Amino acid sequence: MKIVLYVFSALLVLTTLLPLWRSDHWTVRVFDYPRLQKLVLIVLCLVGFVPFWPGLTLIDGLVMGALGLCALYLAWVIYPYTPLGPKMIERVALRPDEVPLRLLVANVLQYNTDYTRLVSLIQETEPDVMLMLETNQAWLDHLRPATDAYPYRVEVPLENTYGLLLYAKLPLSNEQVNYLISEEIPSVIVDVAYQGQTIRLYGVHPTPPVPQENEESTERDAEILMVGKMAKAYGEAAIVFGDLNDVAWSRTTQLFLKTSQLLDARRGRGLFSTFHADHRVLRWPLDHYFLSSQFRLIDFKVERHIGSDHFPISMAVVLRQDDTAGEEALDAEERVEVNEKIAAGVEKGDATP
Repeated sequence: MKIVLYVFSALLVLTTLLPLWRSDHWTVRVFDYPRLQKLVLIVLCLVGFVPFWPGLTLIDGLVMGALGLCALYLAWVIYPYTPLGPKMIERVALRPDEVPLRLLVANVLQYNTDYTRLVSLIQETEPDVMLMLETNQAWLDHLRPATDAYPYRVEVPLENTYGLLLYAKLPLSNEQVNYLISEEIPSVIVDVAYQGQTIRLYGVHPTPPVPQENEESTERDAEILMVGKMAKAYGEAAIVFGDLNDVAWSRTTQLFLKTSQLLDARRGRGLFSTFHADHRVLRWPLDHYFLSSQFRLIDFKVERHIGSDHFPISMAVVLRQDDTAGEEALDAEERVEVNEKIAAGVEKGDATP
């Protein structure tokens, strides 16, 4: 029994420390995701030593000490994404003269053919703007009962699991479809007319660091950080949303927040895990909204199952006076790291400059 505890303890310590190594290889980066799961397993391992009390050996003490330190580290990482952590974005009550901007992001899973579940969700929630990812021509066609009500659209159906469809009830302008890193992976930029103002939206879905997709996170990280730079340079009300194939607490996401100076509504509220929809104990937040400091939160919700491996996630916001209190900034070393990550991703990618 104790040998089993030693083995599991060693694996948990290893997989906790491994993401601190700044390698882009998937065998390292994949352990960024299950931080909460590792914390729970570490606590269970510590409980497993209780029956051996009071005859614990020095080795037992060292193992338990290592587990305890790892548990404290993981708790520190996860803490900002619990209701105990400080909030980046204030939730407010809607004023009588305000109309919220309602958004929906849904990674549909291209091979999912249960189209009616998403159609029903759209018809019930009536978002003003929605971004659907992993959408091919079949998805475009089968969503028409819901999307016909949306006069403004950017449609890029693809058969490679990186198609995207953006629909809006509000007028769009300056629509751009970009291939920032790969000629096969689009992202989208649009300006939305809302309450007499313009909001810039950046819709993204970079490749994940998994062996069947990409063995390294280099290109994903570069695309995320490039979009962060764009949002910062824009300097007005902006939202970055989509499936980033990265968790809220990863180093890349933290660099993105500092690069863009956007805010994460998860902070101080909860994980709002969206993947994997079919496995309750293996879930983490992959789908995101990042907002500039002019926004206030009205609602934030993980929606019901639509047959995909992702849950849709919705948000309602309003524009108020700019409040930069929650913004974070890069230091000099981080700025160099961001530029190096972008350069590495561009070099590895095949997109035309």
